[in-house]
Amino acid sequence: MSILSSAPSAAPTDDIRPPAKTRRGGGVNVRTLALVRWVAVVGQLSAVLVVTVLLGFPAPLLACLVVIAALAGTNLWLTTVRAWRARLSDYHAARVLGFDLVQVSALAYLTGGLANPFALMILVPVTVTAAALSRGAAVMVSAIALFCVTFLAFFHLPLPWVGEAPSLPAIYIAGHWTALAVAIVFMAAYVWSVAEQSRRREQALAETEAALAREQRMSALGGLAAAAAHELGSPLNTIGLVAQDLGSALDKNSTLDRILRDDVSMLIEQAERCRDILASLSERPDPGNTTPFGSAPLTAVAEEAAQGHIPDGVALRIEVDPDSVAAEPTVARSPELLHGVGNLVSNAGQFARDTVSLSLFWDEAMVRLTVADDGPGFPSWLLDSLGEPYLSTRAGRDGHMGLGVFIAQTLLDRTKARVAYRNKKQGGAAVDIVWARDQLDAPPI
Repeated sequence: MSILSSAPSAAPTDDIRPPAKTRRGGGVNVRTLALVRWVAVVGQLSAVLVVTVLLGFPAPLLACLVVIAALAGTNLWLTTVRAWRARLSDYHAARVLGFDLVQVSALAYLTGGLANPFALMILVPVTVTAAALSRGAAVMVSAIALFCVTFLAFFHLPLPWVGEAPSLPAIYIAGHWTALAVAIVFMAAYVWSVAEQSRRREQALAETEAALAREQRMSALGGLAAAAAHELGSPLNTIGLVAQDLGSALDKNSTLDRILRDDVSMLIEQAERCRDILASLSERPDPGNTTPFGSAPLTAVAEEAAQGHIPDGVALRIEVDPDSVAAEPTVARSPELLHGVGNLVSNAGQFARDTVSLSLFWDEAMVRLTVADDGPGFPSWLLDSLGEPYLSTRAGRDGHMGLGVFIAQTLLDRTKARVAYRNKKQGGAAVDIVWARDQLDAPPI
């Protein structure tokens, strides 16, 4: 049932390397962004009306109102096409904040350019971008801001003023431009760095909480397993004794009794297997084991982990990627690795039509083991939640509790593996298990 071979030279299109790191930057909530923009609309409208109506300064009021109306209109459109509590991606949020930057620059163009003290508001979109979005978004918006302040230094309408507008010396405008340019670059870099550290702490805290929650659930399952082992011992012994008595009472010369004898033999065999499983639950692996059988080549360990988990009628294939040019890793035969891979193979075997494959790849930096089948694949609604307990398309039916993948991932997490779930392009499910080479290699004996 086991075939050890090399993978074909043409790598399948769905073959992947280690899972990519999560992209930094968490986007912006539509509600928060919309409220900030409404505050900007009110502030700009108030400033323009105070300058033109209350103070009587001559300014292009109509043009200013059109620019402010553009900000209000885009904000209405944003809240209409997006859910109020949705989050914009970095790309879309950067586009909105880039528009806000151009809008406030247009208002500054109409009211004196860099001579207008409110030109300082150009820093607001830059600061928001650096605080909430990714590095790429911060660089893009900062570049737009530098272009805008440079444009305003040379091109703008006169500063609104009663009587003759003051003529500011070129050195002052150059100094104002320098101050804004330095502020844009410094604030973008500094605010993004501080925000990135905060995001990393939050991500580390979330990952720690998730790991603790998984360990707590695993510990609870361990307690249930110990209780089950204790409670099931006596019933299994009773079943074995009754089955043996039934076998002894059957007539060897009767055709019907011979058929029943086969069934009784199978019943005794399965009861013995259950006793062996329960006995293995109480075993404690010896961490100091340094016998030659405590470690083995990766292919041998993968084959050992898969044995006994493939149903009848399904073939097991173990393939080695021909790009694996480094020496084959020798890995510890740890219970976590054997049972974790075994559970995933068992899950694949339950859904496979004809074949379950274990594809191996290694180089000097990493080791990857992919468990794949030719079944229907993972349901799309389940992909993002795989690895959580009590999740299964068959949970509650035929004794399935939806714990197999959860137990497998928890055990593999203890070997410092990263586990990723996907559907193959040609059909079927695949689970990629990736280790750093230095974390998986067994120490020399």
